[in-house]
Amino acid sequence: MATHIEHELAQDIEIKFPKRYKVLILNDDYTSMEFVIDILISVFHKSYEQAESIMLDVHKKDKGVCGIYTYEIAETKVLTVHKRAKESGFPLKCIIEEE
Repeated sequence: MATHIEHELAQDIEIKFPKRYKVLILNDDYTSMEFVIDILISVFHKSYEQAESIMLDVHKKDKGVCGIYTYEIAETKVLTVHKRAKESGFPLKCIIEEE
């Protein structure tokens, strides 16, 4: 009897995964490439090679994807980037886009 009820409940339960959001760094004419690489390594936990590749996307394509996260994590990453950029005197901007 219990297995029949469990089976019915399993059919009624719809698993919803949280929406995912891309965090992007935007190009500007003032932030150094070294600072962008440092942010990508320290905030987004990229390897040096990954960070360099993303930084070149930012430089050549005006934006680069740093990672894909749930909204709360994406928002925290953006706030961290803006805080560190401001402290270092750079106008670096980071945005969130729904995936």
